[in-house]
Order: sequence, then C-alpha cells, then structure tokens
Amino acid sequence: MSSYPDAPNQPVFHYWQIWTDDQGVSHQSRCQLNQFAQQSMGGAAPQWNDTLVPRQATVVFSVMPRGWVGEWHENPHPQWIVPLSGRWFVESMDGARVEMGPGEVSFGGDQHCVADAAGRKGHRSGVLGDEPAVLMLVQLEHPGARGRPANATEDVHG
Repeated sequence: MSSYPDAPNQPVFHYWQIWTDDQGVSHQSRCQLNQFAQQSMGGAAPQWNDTLVPRQATVVFSVMPRGWVGEWHENPHPQWIVPLSGRWFVESMDGARVEMGPGEVSFGGDQHCVADAAGRKGHRSGVLGDEPAVLMLVQLEHPGARGRPANATEDVHG
C-alpha cells in the first residue's frame, strides 16, 4: 500500500442496512464505511478502497418490473444491493420504509427474523414509479448475524 501526495481526505460512504434484532424483528439503519485506505490496484495510481468480508460471493442482476411487490420475506443471503436504474423501497417489520434509487446502496442482513402476530417476517420491497428497478446483488457466502450494525449512524423508525 502506498500513499498519493495530492489525495483528498479519507472518504466516508453511507448506505442503508436492514438487520434483525435479538427478538427477530427487522429494522433499518443508516451506516457508513469509514475504513478506507489508499491502495494501488493492478499498478494504477493509488485510490481509496475499503475491503469488506473477503469471502466468496455471487453476483446477481435483477430486473423487477413496474408495479412489482415482494411481500414479506428475508434476504436469502447477506447481500449488498446496488440500484442501477429505477427506484424501489424496503419496509422493515418495525414499520420503517426507505426509498432508494441509483447510487443509494443497501445491505440486506435480515436473516433469522421471527414472524410477528400479523405474519410479517423480514421485509417487503417493491418498485416505485413507472419503470422497472434494475439491481445488482452481491450475495455473500456466510450465514448472517443478529444485532444492530456497529457502524450505524442513525436508525429509521416507522
């Protein structure tokens, strides 16, 4: 790792994370990546990188049609969700709803939820507006965990 003399200050990147508490209820928090280091990739000039969970992953591209709603479900794996076009929403069991579009990244970590009295488990999500939502999912190969993210900066309340 080397440093670049004219580089800006260390960046901070914000994202949304849905997570499960110890009672099995899903919540949403605004989190941040703030462990960036300047590194060269392939011999190019150094850039800011923050490497997370260096494990095997699967990349999935998903096109959700206009009007699509995914009723209550958990993310199948802990996964990074990157909207490429269109807009979508995620509603957690606590009633919080976050709407996102291109450039607003989220992390789906709501595994291990417990259904509430209304049968809601995990989250519901859906497309907003008149165009499909195109997402890139990076699914991680680990089981996920319960608990508020350590890097959460604020919680969304429903």
